[in-house]
Amino acid sequence: MKKFDIFNQFRDAVLIVNDKREVVYQNYTFRRWFPDFSNLKKFSHNSNFDICPLNSENIENYSPIYHALTCREDFFASVSYQFNREKTLYYDLSVIKKGKYSIMFFSDVSANAELHKIQKQNLELKNECAKLEEENEDLQKIKQIAQSQAIRIALINKVSNLVRESVDISKILNSTLTELGMMFGAFKAYYAEKCEKNFKIIEIYGSDKTENDMLITFDSETFDTIRQNKISTMPCMREFVGAEPFKQSVMRVVVPVFHLQKLIGVVVLLSYQKRELSEELEILEAISFQLGNAIIRAELYQKNIRTVKELKHTLKELKETQLQLINSEKMASLGQLVAGVAHEINTPVASIKSNNGILAKLIPQIKDEEIASLMQEINQIDREAVQRISNIVVSLKKFVRLDEAELQEADINKELDLTLELIRHETKNRIEVVKNYGKLPLIKCYPNMLNQVFTNILVNACQATEGNGKITISTSYEAETLTVSIKDTGKGIPQDEISKIFTAGYTTKGVGVGTGLGLAISAKIIEKHNGKIIVNSALGHGSEFVITIHG
Repeated sequence: MKKFDIFNQFRDAVLIVNDKREVVYQNYTFRRWFPDFSNLKKFSHNSNFDICPLNSENIENYSPIYHALTCREDFFASVSYQFNREKTLYYDLSVIKKGKYSIMFFSDVSANAELHKIQKQNLELKNECAKLEEENEDLQKIKQIAQSQAIRIALINKVSNLVRESVDISKILNSTLTELGMMFGAFKAYYAEKCEKNFKIIEIYGSDKTENDMLITFDSETFDTIRQNKISTMPCMREFVGAEPFKQSVMRVVVPVFHLQKLIGVVVLLSYQKRELSEELEILEAISFQLGNAIIRAELYQKNIRTVKELKHTLKELKETQLQLINSEKMASLGQLVAGVAHEINTPVASIKSNNGILAKLIPQIKDEEIASLMQEINQIDREAVQRISNIVVSLKKFVRLDEAELQEADINKELDLTLELIRHETKNRIEVVKNYGKLPLIKCYPNMLNQVFTNILVNACQATEGNGKITISTSYEAETLTVSIKDTGKGIPQDEISKIFTAGYTTKGVGVGTGLGLAISAKIIEKHNGKIIVNSALGHGSEFVITIHG
């Protein structure tokens, strides 16, 4: 699916499954890492998958892949996958639940597993040194080195876990700066992202947040060192981080943060302790690498979240546009139909009118008074029928008004009468129509669109009324606001359905009776007129639709 193509940029393997457990997407990395993937069921129950002992909290009695598919919440586990007897790879499995999709990320952490092995080896070395320290001072030094190395590895591992488990940039930076600040005895530590030729502070440890968004610069020598991805250490008599320089000499450590050979920021540690960095450089370099990856991953995640929101907004706009297109096409088709029908009707109507005129001239010549009276009555009925047909054709032409693309002044009371004339077949001999029209000024509107709204509501009112009933139409104009109320004595609407009736596709009518678009289109038309439409209804007590238009 094209909307998931962004995941092809990920170094992690990505597998996306819908709520029906159907694979909808595999990125390039996934297909490269798991070339033997054939179907999801086989993959999720693959016996080669096992919980990695690096994370004992996730140990289960079944496949972690299957658990990731069945759980309802976001899921994380460290897993191992044995490709063959000689090769075992380790992955961090992260599963994000988004709507109907389960997005599975496989991050290769085999290097971390090897690091764990090294840590274990160093611990064994430490124990061996403890046994021999009384016999040899050199072994004591080895012990101290091993302890120092274990601490460094533990710190690297701790920071790595922190940055790997989070996609919140602020949390990642805060945790990293806190650990580094405590280890190096820094009174202040901050991260500044690259911003053109300067750097902008976005996270601080050991101080309040007043310096966030502050721009800082470095001297040319330091900046050259940063660009070469080298850590610089130097005493600073003046370090402008804040409004005032520090009053005593400060040891400043500047750690560049790169991602794919691109400088993205720096970590700066400030301490009053004068110290030479040697073994700590390894820690800083490792953490810098992890931090660069974590920042980019978090940015991609946030970008993905924004993309999802934008897609949802676009989908909403597309639905609204679809309604408008349906409305436009409906009115255009109706206009073409009316034009054709009017043309076809006018020809025979003209012939009937002509025949009526001829018949009116011949009737006085009929000697039989009874026959003459009967012919006169028939002729009168024909004239009334012809006039009725002519009035309907004129009403249809006025109702469609395809040439009215601009706002026009209209008498809303007359527009309501026009609509009632066209739906007369729905109300005739069954429904009493009561008109409580107020005195209205001419309203600037799109008359054809408002007629469509009135038609939708009135036809729905007629269809909701079983047997005889009454429809009351009231209009008023106060405080530059037009109010139109259409109240019926129909069966009413259940309270739990009132909030849904303006949703496209929702209908309470039977199959083939309604499309569920009428009221949704009506709501959009009223919104276009800077108004709103509300409904008051109770089951068994009828419904009232109230339209208000301002201005």
